[in-house]
Order: sequence, then C-alpha cells, then structure tokens
Amino acid sequence: MVKNFTIEKDFTKYIEVFLEENSKLNLISKNDEKLLWEKHIYDSLAIKLTGKLKDDISILDIGCGGGFPSVPIAIEYPNIHVYGIDSIKKKINSINNIKNKLNLNNLITICDRVENIKDIKFDIITTRAVARLSKVIEYALPLLKKDGCFVAYKSRKSAEEIAEAENILKKYNAKIINIVEYTLPLDEVYERCLILIGYN
Repeated sequence: MVKNFTIEKDFTKYIEVFLEENSKLNLISKNDEKLLWEKHIYDSLAIKLTGKLKDDISILDIGCGGGFPSVPIAIEYPNIHVYGIDSIKKKINSINNIKNKLNLNNLITICDRVENIKDIKFDIITTRAVARLSKVIEYALPLLKKDGCFVAYKSRKSAEEIAEAENILKKYNAKIINIVEYTLPLDEVYERCLILIGYN
C-alpha cells in the first residue's frame, strides 16, 4: 500500500526557517523536529495523491496550527491560492514570519474562528490533526463549493470516525467519495489516509 509521489520544490530553506520559528514557539514537538520532512512535510503533500490540485484553485486549511498542510502546499503549488485559518494569534504570526521569509505570495492567513467565515467558498478544504471527522465536517462543508472536495488527513484507524460521521454527512447531503491510503517514509510502518468528501 506504499504510495509514492514526486515533490518538485526544494524545501531546504523552509526547513531552516521553520526550525527557527519552532525554537520560539512549539509548533511541533522537539522530538518531531528530527522527522519534520517525513511526518509533516511529506504528509502534508500526500494530497497530491488525490489528483485534485490544479492552478488557480482555492484551498482553505482549517486549524492550520504550525502550517501543515497549508505551507508545504503553498510552496509546492505557487499558482494555488492557499488560505490558512487558526484562532491562535501566536501560530498565525509564526506562519506569517515563515511566509514573509519565503515570499509566499499565494499564502493568505486568517486569525479567526472558522465559524466566523462568511460569503466565501473554497474549491478544496483541508484539516489535519484538528478534531474528529464528525466535527470537522460541520466546519468545512458550509464553506465548500458545490463541486469542491473536503480532504481530511487521518490515521488509517479511522473507520470508527467514518461511522460516527454518517448522520452529519446526510445532513449536508454529502458523501465520502474516496479514501486514499498511504504510508510515511519512516523505518516503522506509519499508515495514514486522506478521506475525501463531496456533495451528492
């Protein structure tokens, strides 16, 4: 089930800038710093496996936290408009510092709660390590375009969350359109999946 994809851009400068920010504000744990590429950057870019990314679309990353997946996507896809929203100002400030040092003009940050976003809809919405699927569906689907796709990053043990989300999906007339499984490039087997949700 190992699925590979090609990463086009050089992330050396980003890693340097990210680690500098991480030393001021724990965006990821110190233990995870050694696995920044495998567990965070590579994982963020697994969205390539969906085949959904193309120029000029808009992506909203809900609860972007330390900037995953929003910042790696913005680096890899300079022609995609990437919005990262988080209600914690310190985290947004950190992402803004990274954005400015890397000149990421296609990355837009929003310091707010997602429930307060109105009058704008997105082609793709992502969440990673935010909340259970039933909860993030409630945040994401009101902001998703009719032909859009919500991509939830989850561990492979997500069957329970999927079952739990059934009624919420019905409420929004939405369904799971695909589950993309992949493994991270680590010595131990580290299985992940992307749950793709769209409207009926």
